[in-house]
Amino acid sequence: MEILEDTMKRTGKALALIFLLCCLSNLVVFATQGKINEVQEGIKDLEQQKKEAENQANSLSGKAGSLEGDLKEFNSSLEDAAARLNETEEQLTSTRNSLEETRIALEGARIREQEQYEAMKKRIRFMYEMDMEGMVEVLLSAENFADFLNKGEYIVNIHNYDRKMLEEYRATKEEIAGKEQELESQEQQLAELQLQQEEKKQELAVLVDSTSEKLSAARKQLAEAQADVKAYEAEIERQKAYEEELEAQKAAEDAKRLAEIRKQEEEIKKQEEVKQNQNSSTGSGTVTPSSDASDISLLAALIQCEAGGESYEGKLAVGSVVMNRVRSSYFPNTVAGVIYQGGQFSPVASGRFASVLAKGANQSCTQAAGEVLGGNITISCLYFRRNDGTIPGTVIGNHVFY
Repeated sequence: MEILEDTMKRTGKALALIFLLCCLSNLVVFATQGKINEVQEGIKDLEQQKKEAENQANSLSGKAGSLEGDLKEFNSSLEDAAARLNETEEQLTSTRNSLEETRIALEGARIREQEQYEAMKKRIRFMYEMDMEGMVEVLLSAENFADFLNKGEYIVNIHNYDRKMLEEYRATKEEIAGKEQELESQEQQLAELQLQQEEKKQELAVLVDSTSEKLSAARKQLAEAQADVKAYEAEIERQKAYEEELEAQKAAEDAKRLAEIRKQEEEIKKQEEVKQNQNSSTGSGTVTPSSDASDISLLAALIQCEAGGESYEGKLAVGSVVMNRVRSSYFPNTVAGVIYQGGQFSPVASGRFASVLAKGANQSCTQAAGEVLGGNITISCLYFRRNDGTIPGTVIGNHVFY
């Protein structure tokens, strides 16, 4: 009997020591999970900031594209305005040259008119100064009648010629004067058009300069936003790599803790065998979980968070891990206790679990939770995580169970 008691005492001390080691191991595991949760939250924040930077970049890209379109349109309009202005300047130069030529011709016509007028006055004065007798003498000096008619006709032709030439020069003068007035009007109109086109050209040049400055600023801002996106992407990749390292560390810690739990369970099993031999029934320490509506809601929400996109088999396996922990003496003995145990399930730490719980899990996850709570335990593992090929265990979908 004393030997048995001594054995029981030594076993109790060993179990206490193992339990202490498990507690210390739990603290390490919880610390690592806490880091994982922090990294995951950091990644979420970085992804949100990256999304905002991408939206900013998209907005700036659209703005730059719009400014590029405006600049192209303004440049085209400026080229057209410059071409029209050059054409107007050429027309104005041509008109001024024609006007100068017309004025020179008009001055020549005036001189010829004056000369013709003076010659005509002399001839008229000569004719009037001649008396009738003189004209008769001229006519009578004719050798014959034909000569008489010729001299008479000559006198009349001289008068008619002078009159005709004077009228022609007056008509030419009037025509040239009219052309001068027309050209002066054209010159004025072209000068006004030139001024208007020059003002339009200046306005377009200002628009081109202003739009170019805005486009340059938008491109600079776009480059900065794109650089921010790349920086966020690089930091996200770095954080994900760190998360993978923490996951591997957590997996190793879980494996170590699982070995300790199994060792402790073996010690308890031996202790129970001793007690059974002494007809002492102290129970296994396990608690049969209830399957009320609250447990179903909690387990269904966790299954949806952890395995919502997995097969039905994967959903049952996640639920089985929870129930295996409930039945283990080294985890809380209630569904709520297991789910809310610190550092165990990421969706609980991130708040996603609470959101799904408030809305209610979908039908498939609720059905899986009901089956597991009803006793359909499909796997005997205590842990699972995303499968990256580094942890040995049972692979179901995207998870490895161990």
